[in-house]
Amino acid sequence: MQNSEIVLVGGSGKTGGRIMKRLEARALTVRAASRSSTRPFDWEDRSTWRGALEGASSAYVAFQPDLSVAWAAEAIGALANVARECGLEHIVLLSDRGEDGAQRSEAALKASGIGYTILRASWFCQNFSEGAFVEQILAGRLQLPAGEINEPFIDAGDIADAAVAALTHPSHRNKTYELTGPRALTFRQAVAEIAQAAGRPIEYEQVSMAEFTEGLAAAGLPQGLIDLLEELFGQVLDGRNSNTMGGVADILGRPAADFSRYARETAATGLWSA
Repeated sequence: MQNSEIVLVGGSGKTGGRIMKRLEARALTVRAASRSSTRPFDWEDRSTWRGALEGASSAYVAFQPDLSVAWAAEAIGALANVARECGLEHIVLLSDRGEDGAQRSEAALKASGIGYTILRASWFCQNFSEGAFVEQILAGRLQLPAGEINEPFIDAGDIADAAVAALTHPSHRNKTYELTGPRALTFRQAVAEIAQAAGRPIEYEQVSMAEFTEGLAAAGLPQGLIDLLEELFGQVLDGRNSNTMGGVADILGRPAADFSRYARETAATGLWSA
């Protein structure tokens, strides 16, 4: 390869930060590309794209705010074309299970002709510790518009490991991996496991979509995030993604981390302490 640098588009997120640490531990040349990076990258300012990508041989791409938004597929295709022009040979795309917008984005990436690896991930375990649900968990009651639908929550560490494998081993190019945890749980069951690990009462309450969005607005969440969560809970969490898949074992040669391990390790940090 002419270049050996890896660029992480979205390098400050749940997965990007973990990937950065893993690549640096291997003494590989890696840099993040975000609005605040030295060479800034902004999805809504395409004049920043070329400067953020130049000099790299491959990229990990986590689209913001979510691949379900209407303009995501066109943006992914355009980014892939710019990447090719800059000399990149490979893009690892973090995708979503069961979303039409994600499938369109995957198709756009493939159509660009650049080498690709697609990582389709289920809901992150870390949404309970690093995402929109943290404050409610700390308050002792998580209220969501999700009933008895099972979700095979995936640990962000497994996603990071899979991304590192895809970025460093050519054998994973032009392949798609579905990454899930080894066991599907309802949100009520997940909260019960968190409560057990934390050693204190934490309840789960199913609420209506209207109550959910009103609560998010009252908590000060931006409208864009509220709209996204409304779409995810209203459309994607309908059982279509309840099945577990073997993508973690396929790419890493080991089982995916179970939710209970995530709960124990997170509780040990004191994050969920009362």
